[in-house]
Amino acid sequence: MAANSSSTVSKSSGGSGAGKPSGPSAEQVVATFQRMRQEQRSMASKSADFEMDINEHSLVIETLKEVDPSRKCFRLVGGVLVERTVKEVLPALESNKEQISKLIETINTQMQTKGRDLTEYRERYNIRLVGEGEAEAQGGSAASSSDNKEGGSKSGAGVLVS
Repeated sequence: MAANSSSTVSKSSGGSGAGKPSGPSAEQVVATFQRMRQEQRSMASKSADFEMDINEHSLVIETLKEVDPSRKCFRLVGGVLVERTVKEVLPALESNKEQISKLIETINTQMQTKGRDLTEYRERYNIRLVGEGEAEAQGGSAASSSDNKEGGSKSGAGVLVS
């Protein structure tokens, strides 16, 4: 994250001279924040899709367990429908289900990390979302004024994101 932000800053400060080495502009902060939020939403969407896949796998596995193992069944592999027996397909389905479960765990861990990064970014640049409660906004402004006294380089207004 920091490397991405610093490269953006160096591009913008390189053309303007030595006037403002303070950090990224409000537009850059908002764009980075929106990109991070979109990445988190994308991860949540993928996780939900994989959860649906696990539910489908569970349903098929439960159905096939009740069927004669020598019975033929069809499986879609890479867009091609292939004929197999239940005893060949069942272990593959169980293995796929386990792999999908591990993938969901990995995605959820990445989502939590992204959430912490977003929270840090919001606090660092005093980003407030449109629709946050009055109490939160007033509490946040009190915190930002104390941060401004200590930090010195932070802007007093903060950034409002819709």
